[in-house]
Amino acid sequence: MAYIGNRPEQGNFRKCDAITTSATATYNLLVGGVAVNPNQNQCIVSLNGVIQSSGNSYTIASSQITFASTLASSDVIDFILILGDTLDVGVPSDDTVDASKITANVITGQTALGTTPADTDELLISDAGTLKRVDYSHLKSSVVNRPNVSPLLMNGDFAIAQRGTSKATIGNEYGTCDRWYSNTQVGAFTQSQDTDVPSGYGFANSLKMDCTTSASPTSGQRNYIQQRFEGQNLQLLKKGTANAEIITLSFWVKSVKTGTYIIEVQDVDNSRQISKSYTISSASTWEKKTISFAGDTTGALGDDNGRSFDIAWYLSAGSDYTSGTLSTSWSSVTNANRAVGQVNIADSTSNNWWLTGVQLEVGEYTSATLPPFQHESYGNNLERCERYYQVIAKGVDNARIVNAYNFDGTNTEATYNYFPTMRATPSIDQDTGTGYFEFRGNNDNSAFDSFGGMDGGSGHHAVRIYGTGGGSSSAGQAGSYRLGNASASIALQSEL
Repeated sequence: MAYIGNRPEQGNFRKCDAITTSATATYNLLVGGVAVNPNQNQCIVSLNGVIQSSGNSYTIASSQITFASTLASSDVIDFILILGDTLDVGVPSDDTVDASKITANVITGQTALGTTPADTDELLISDAGTLKRVDYSHLKSSVVNRPNVSPLLMNGDFAIAQRGTSKATIGNEYGTCDRWYSNTQVGAFTQSQDTDVPSGYGFANSLKMDCTTSASPTSGQRNYIQQRFEGQNLQLLKKGTANAEIITLSFWVKSVKTGTYIIEVQDVDNSRQISKSYTISSASTWEKKTISFAGDTTGALGDDNGRSFDIAWYLSAGSDYTSGTLSTSWSSVTNANRAVGQVNIADSTSNNWWLTGVQLEVGEYTSATLPPFQHESYGNNLERCERYYQVIAKGVDNARIVNAYNFDGTNTEATYNYFPTMRATPSIDQDTGTGYFEFRGNNDNSAFDSFGGMDGGSGHHAVRIYGTGGGSSSAGQAGSYRLGNASASIALQSEL
């Protein structure tokens, strides 16, 4: 801009370096050790505590100030300030700026992010009080964003075993740990709920398969452990749509026998499947495996309580299931491609196999990005399992089952109310034997070997249990059912 006279000093306000006086009138002007030549009319000079008059008390030329008279060593130049055309307020001291000094518009005045941040977008975080930049991709990988509240796979820590903790010569059945189905056709195995677990991960139980009779599989035989799912519980997978989700399965496994093992995921509704292999590298050592399966854009799962989806851990397989090429992409079920490369864990009675910490996640994860295992309370875990199996009475002689009555002089019946809602109309599951059950009425115990059955509906939360053994009671008289032997049991089942 235009100006009259000497050009104004430009830049920030500055203070000249301290000057030591002596028997002279002229002194060099320095700022930070560098010579400066300011306009004398834009300077404030203090000598012995008195502000000096520019042009009268001093003049400035060629980076030097000359006082009107010679100074003595006892004189003190307090300061020389150069008044620039801008103001430098300096840098605030640490911890001196708080929220009261910052307008809300600092945040609200900025453009809102309208979409999900790109992986390369940066955010500011405080690291022990120091602001640092971090890529969104790093934050995203550390945030658990499950679409499901409860674990998709049930009893993955094998804490619930309502039927019992050990089952010798297990067959094709639900044996010990709830929700885990066993298909055993090769050799013989004892299945148990075991306490051998990987240390430090919060697990107390595992599922153990102990080979007690060795064998080689015939062409059509196979052994596997499996969990089955209702279709209505897996609609979030969006199977059969263009947005079908990748799923990731993770688990801890241990085996005496090393080698290649197969995991199969099967869409039962549409007869489709995909298989992946994993390797047990070290004998008798817990190893964690994380395996992802592509989303399937073909075939939707039924939105109902039927069996729609299976996940199987193979232990043995005959040539009918191993003679092709492993189907590592979704395809129609071809038996020869389902378990190619699977070792035979039934080839020695020294072989044991354990499984625990099983989790199923929506999305693709690695061992480094996998969300933590969803540990449930024992009560919540049990209640979810009871949708499929509920023990009424088990393992204690004289344990009360339910109040009942004699309805025709010979036959007895009772209404049993259950909770929670079961998957479908339940059937009776009982361990039977001579005198295993009793009807107690009219001061008399009448023993019988088994209940005749039950009927009712899952929507009514009640079933009718009926049997014989009216004893000395007469029609219409009340009584109760109870166990007559510690080996007896009665339960409701509505498994897939």
